[in-house]
Amino acid sequence: MNLTVVILGWIATILTTISFVPQAIATIRSKSTAGISLGMYVLFIFGMILWIAYGAFISATQDFMTGVPIWVGNAITLVFSSIILGFKINNVVQGKETISNRKIRKDNQ
Repeated sequence: MNLTVVILGWIATILTTISFVPQAIATIRSKSTAGISLGMYVLFIFGMILWIAYGAFISATQDFMTGVPIWVGNAITLVFSSIILGFKINNVVQGKETISNRKIRKDNQ
């Protein structure tokens, strides 16, 4: 186990995971996701799932501690981003927002 690599992994995990907290809090408080792309969050969620699998694979097959920051950080980020995606999907289903977030232009304008 290379301690420097593990420490670097934990620093990256902490920073990227914390970066989603303000957006999750703002979304929960306002219930608005108007500036958020549905497609981006769907792809991001799938990416998080793959990162979790990748980190778990490294932990299981190579060095356990090297893989831990990858799957732990992505699992926590998956929770925050899933909350945001849930609000976005709910707003689209209820008709409060469009999927693309583009303003609908009337022909007369």
